[in-house]
Parts: sequence; structure tokens; C-alpha cells
Amino acid sequence: MPELFATLSPQDWQAIRLTLKLCLYTTIILLLLGTPLAWWLSLSHSKLRTAIQAIVALPLVLPPTVLGFYLLLLLGPHGAVGSTLEQLGLNHLAFSFSGILIGSVIYSLPFTVQPLLESFRRMGPRPLEVAATLGAGKLDQLFSVVLPLCRGGFIIAATLTFAHTLGEFGVILMLGGSIPGETQVLSVLIYDHTEAMNYAQAQQLSLGLVISAFVVLFIVYGLNRRFEREAVL
Repeated sequence: MPELFATLSPQDWQAIRLTLKLCLYTTIILLLLGTPLAWWLSLSHSKLRTAIQAIVALPLVLPPTVLGFYLLLLLGPHGAVGSTLEQLGLNHLAFSFSGILIGSVIYSLPFTVQPLLESFRRMGPRPLEVAATLGAGKLDQLFSVVLPLCRGGFIIAATLTFAHTLGEFGVILMLGGSIPGETQVLSVLIYDHTEAMNYAQAQQLSLGLVISAFVVLFIVYGLNRRFEREAVL
């Protein structure tokens, strides 16, 4: 394993650091946004629920280049968001880390919401009703009931989100291009190495991604099996 990283260039390490930064930020943001959304979906009987679920799951079936294209139009200098920011004296978000972060959050949304949704559904409303009768407030219910009972869902959601962001390519390439230190994440750098026929570097980085993805999935399935055993007991 040490030999795998011994010959990496400064550009490779820069892409690795940027990728990990993107994965971490995306995971934190989606846990903060996805938790209330999944909670609402697990309890709501609104007519909008089906439409919201379809929107959340859309990145699972939509080609990433399509999503990246429309985000580029929206966040670019001539888009609704990008042009508004420029009128306010700010920079548009296309070809920037902030832009690919937005794209990453949207593209990985279902990988956070779905595990949390299933976890909340398995818990059901009964534990919260019991906690409320005992005088527990909303915040107390969150920390003393929801988080302990649904910790498996949170761990799996965070792990899957991080892993999915690790391998994102189409959305980032369309929205951010390949700017070293700004938008050139690991998957994009592998593509650049391949285009330049630098197969040795591309293979080295690809092998690192394969190993990382396997480790993450091994952890997810191991945790899922453990939590299923605990649920049975």
C-alpha cells in the first residue's frame, strides 16, 4: 500500500485533498438538510409527498451530465443565480469549488435521504409519543430517542454520501471543469491523465479509488448487518 502513494505528484495530492474536502463538506451539509427532509417524508401525508420523493430520487436515474448541464446554465454568468450574484458584485458559481459543492449536494441527496427515511420508518412515531408523555421536549427527543434508535441510519447515510461523492465525475466535469486546486477532483484528474495517455498515473489513482470504495462498502454492509442483528435482539 505505501508503494501506491510513493510516486504521486503534487498535483495528485492536491486533487486528493480537494476530493476529501468536497466529500466532507457534502456529507455534513446533506446530513443537516437531509435529516429534516427524511423526517418529514416519513411522517407526512401531504399530496406533495410523492412529488418530493420523486425529486429527491431524480439524481439516481438522471444522467449526471444532464444535471451538470442545467446547473451550469443556472449558476453560470448568464443563469438566474449566476447573473444575480454578478449584479450584487459577487462571482458566479460555475467553475468554482462552491459550484461543484452545490452540484455534489444535489447529486448525492438520495444517498442521504433514503437510508434516513428507512431508519425513521422502522422507528415509527411510538417512541416519540412515549417520550412526549414523559415530558421530553423536541430537542430532548432528538438526542435521547431519535439519534440512539436511528444511529445506524445516520452512519450508513453519512458513509454512502461520502463514498458516492468520492466517485462523482459527470456533474463536476460539466459544472466545474478541471481547474487544479479549485475543481480538479480525483475522478476528473484520472480522466485528464487518461486523455494525456499517462496510464501509469491514471491506474495508480484508479486503484486507490477502487480500494477506498471497497473499504467504504465493506463498512456499510458490516454496519448494516450489525444493526439488523441488534434490531432482532
